[in-house]
Parts: sequence; structure tokens; C-alpha cells
Amino acid sequence: MKIYLASSNDHKKREMAELFPEHQIVTPKDEGIDFDPVENGETFYENSLIKARALWEIVHCPVFADDSGLCADALNGSPGIYTSRYAGPQFMKGKPDGSKIPQELQNEYLVKQVADAVKTDSTLTGKAHYVCAMVLYMGPDRLFVAQETMEGEIIPDIKMQKGSGGFGYDPIFFLPEKNCTAAELSPEQKNAISHRGKAARAIKKIAAEALSQMQ
Repeated sequence: MKIYLASSNDHKKREMAELFPEHQIVTPKDEGIDFDPVENGETFYENSLIKARALWEIVHCPVFADDSGLCADALNGSPGIYTSRYAGPQFMKGKPDGSKIPQELQNEYLVKQVADAVKTDSTLTGKAHYVCAMVLYMGPDRLFVAQETMEGEIIPDIKMQKGSGGFGYDPIFFLPEKNCTAAELSPEQKNAISHRGKAARAIKKIAAEALSQMQ
């Protein structure tokens, strides 16, 4: 069964396809659909629901949507829902003109900002976590929601970034229990412990009957 994914991110599409191999995961750009909803929610869940509802109203088919981000303890949970727009200490919620900076620069800024905060306050640490709020939207009165995390640390120096897998901030997100960054994990390893993988499995479990009816 075809399920739309409210994202243009090829990495997310691949991860979802691996988590739901029995379904066909399709993005708006796969079918030439113009899709760019305004994500003005105040939480990960609100933004995921905005995206899910907006795409469902176009395709009238089941939709997966997620909103995820990286929350650093030393920065009071920032960049949080502004993770993709984060542009350094001066633009924690993104640049005024809406433009985005390269991911490599985002990584450098975040590592330095967290390190500076830790140096300034000895009670702070580099602890951080990814969050993923996921929605399976099957209509205005039928939806399933799960929110999960992946715990780790921001590396103390950008020179310590490692790995070519994953995407986004994964090269600077260290997993103590694995002794590696998220970017060093294989797709299977990452899906087993990631915020998105855990949220997707939770959705799959609670929506098992609904999904089976779509076969």
C-alpha cells in the first residue's frame, strides 16, 4: 500500500522504507506535488501534525509525517524545533530572511556554542538528545502519534566529528554506549536505537490493525 511521507528528505524516505518494507513510501516530490507547509507549531508534535494534515488534504491517502530535532541540555533544549533553521548563537531560531546555512557550518556553530556554555558553567554538560514526533494521519478523525528520543552528547570539539552515514547533526552526536557518533552507525544499527526508528516502531505497533487493513 502507498503511504505518503510529508518530507522531501531522501534520507528520511530511505529510513522509513527500511522500517516499513511492506508498504510503498512516497514523497511529494516523487509525484511532482508542490508541498511546503508553514511549520509554525510550538512543539515537535504540532509541526508533525501540520505537515501530515496539509499533505493528506492534497492526496487523501495515509500520510506519515515527523518533526525532529536536536536538544542540547546546556542550551536549555535548543535548537529544538528550530534545529533545521539554526544558524548559530545570533540566530537560534533561524535567519530573519529564512535562508539556511550549510549543515557543516551548523555543526561547527552548535559544537562551539555548547562547548562555550560548558566552559562558562561547570554544572553544565554536553548531554543532548534527538526528539522525533511522528504522526500516521489517516483522516481528520483518525490518526496515530508517537514521540521518542535518542540520548547522547555533543562532541566537545568539531575536530572530533566522525562518520559519513546518517545526516544532519549525526557526525557531532556521540553515543557513549556505542562509543561512536550516530554517523558511524550502519542504517540497521541506527534504526534500532534512533528517535525516528523507535517512534516508527511505536506507530507500527499501535496502528497495526489500521495498517493491516490497508494491505
